[in-house]
Amino acid sequence: MSSLHLFSLHGPSVPPRLPAAPAHLSPSSASVLLPRSASPPTLFASLSNSAGGRLLRAGHLSSVNSQVSDAGIGTDEELEDFFIDEEECEEMESDDEEAYSVDAEVLEREAKDAALEYSRSLSRELKIEEEAVDSKQHGRKRNSRTTLKRNSVPDILLPRVAIVGRPNVGKSALFNRLVGGNKAIVVDEPGVTRDRLYGRSFWGDNEFMVVDTGGVLTIPKSQVDLMEDLAVTTTIGMDGIPLATREAAVARMPSMIERQAAMAVEESSVIIFLVDGQAGLTAADMEIADWLRKNYSHKNIILAVNKCESPRKGIMQAAEFWSLGFTPLPVSAISGTGTGELLDIVCSGLEKSMEPEHFDEEENYIPSIAIVGRPNVGKSSILNALVGEERTIVSPISGTTRDAIDTEFTGPDGQKFRLIDTAGIRRKAAVASSGSTTEALSVNRAFRAVRRSDVVALVIEAMACITEQDYRIAERIEAEGKGCLIVVNKWDTIPNKNQQTAVYYEQDVREKLRLLNWAPIVYSTAIAGHSVEKIIVAADTVAKERSRRLSTATLNQVVQEAVAFKAPPRTRGGKRGRVYYCTQAAIRPPTFVFFVNDAKLFPETYRRYLEKQLRTDAGFAGTPIRLLWRSRKKMDKAGKAPLNAQRNAPARDKTLATAA
Repeated sequence: MSSLHLFSLHGPSVPPRLPAAPAHLSPSSASVLLPRSASPPTLFASLSNSAGGRLLRAGHLSSVNSQVSDAGIGTDEELEDFFIDEEECEEMESDDEEAYSVDAEVLEREAKDAALEYSRSLSRELKIEEEAVDSKQHGRKRNSRTTLKRNSVPDILLPRVAIVGRPNVGKSALFNRLVGGNKAIVVDEPGVTRDRLYGRSFWGDNEFMVVDTGGVLTIPKSQVDLMEDLAVTTTIGMDGIPLATREAAVARMPSMIERQAAMAVEESSVIIFLVDGQAGLTAADMEIADWLRKNYSHKNIILAVNKCESPRKGIMQAAEFWSLGFTPLPVSAISGTGTGELLDIVCSGLEKSMEPEHFDEEENYIPSIAIVGRPNVGKSSILNALVGEERTIVSPISGTTRDAIDTEFTGPDGQKFRLIDTAGIRRKAAVASSGSTTEALSVNRAFRAVRRSDVVALVIEAMACITEQDYRIAERIEAEGKGCLIVVNKWDTIPNKNQQTAVYYEQDVREKLRLLNWAPIVYSTAIAGHSVEKIIVAADTVAKERSRRLSTATLNQVVQEAVAFKAPPRTRGGKRGRVYYCTQAAIRPPTFVFFVNDAKLFPETYRRYLEKQLRTDAGFAGTPIRLLWRSRKKMDKAGKAPLNAQRNAPARDKTLATAA
């Protein structure tokens, strides 16, 4: 319980200093010298043990009087405008006597409920259309996972199981089946998956990481066949790139995908070699089998024959794969047939992971950083430069990255982060006109990555600066309540730079992205590794600011000073907004709840003013802050709301307003 009273800017012991009366005004005059800028006494919280946690009435702020003395008022007309008469003063005193008595604990609980309600309503508004997921699959996963503590073991300590095979055999479908969900993009066309995609899974008491890989092409093919098998184009989003460069990028793509698959196999203890039971044995299957047998015979290799929905036909379909030298196992990634037996074999080749002792979820919290932006701005290059390896494929081909790629990264100071590389986000009309289902799903995954991240690195191209699409992405980041930093990549392409170039560039960015004026800006050249470490430093600062919590006493003093400096405007009827109590109800993002006499008396401009003052006095750089406003009715003398008001409190306060 805390006693609530009003603070003074100069301390409670400093008496008010009113300006001296003019010579023509006598002490018996009907005017009382009170500054017109002084609003009716506002009630705030402080940490005191007196009054049993009830809200008390206090005097005016002495700081306001110093503003009067500095106002330079000299003429009678100015004085008449500046001072109020005795009648208005008596009205203020009458309002003062009707001060509310409120239980601070009740308000704290109500503030948390308000923040939760607003968060849920916002999530419903921003909900992304997801693909249909088999309900039985989700039910099975939820039931089996209730026996284990979720994410109790870090990803890096879990054993890995890699899924490899030629394109379009169902690797991503099997990956989704094992991890439970639609994490990987599944489309009935080859070459959809290119980078390594990780997901947690378990079976019984065994927990492990499943690695999805791109289709391995070991048979040389022509340029046209490669473009068809990999589903790439040399026209969309590649304006200004020479044709020879485009063709060379397509020619290198199979080797880059194969390198990613080889890295997944190297780090895995169990390998699932997936083939297509309906298409039968192919030359590519035999090439991959020879590659695995020659280089990875010391690992546990499981030959799974996919697309065997019928158990009876599956045995016949799997029979011809005995020639590969492995024991074939018929499975179906779509229906789940045979996956239980597959997981039994997988777990028999795994070492059981040990849970760390004294695991504290909050203490071991790992911030997630999503790297988003338009196509070809250098998102994958930034990820590779940060982790120091070719984690994702970097190519001038637009749309190279399809899935949202998660990577754990440890910073120079030992702080851990989860980096999420995403597909380039084009305009909705451009995606629709292309008719590409894969691109639409890739954009969907990118927005999901923004939702599950803590900090978003919005990457823009230095020469292009801010485009309309960058603004749309920024709107989504702000609406999701995520921390943000703006990364200006390819800074080396700016010609004739000098000391003022960054200053002018930042002014242009701030002007075009006003809704992210609180986001820090980092300049980098990822392809050369220049200044990429500043991205992590800035992201770490933003993540800490987003998780910071202000004490109620500090918060109310900041708000009190802001209200004292600039009081809420009066309506035409003479009403003025009054703040009774303020508290921080949530973090990530910081959410503040203001209990006022009437939320409608606080216009949007004044709410933005309070947000600006909060940032100026309390920080919160790089993160949006939410201001929620709750209207309170008068309390009775005992400090309790009327019975009807208590019963109808949840319904009464459903309307929540936020600062822009």
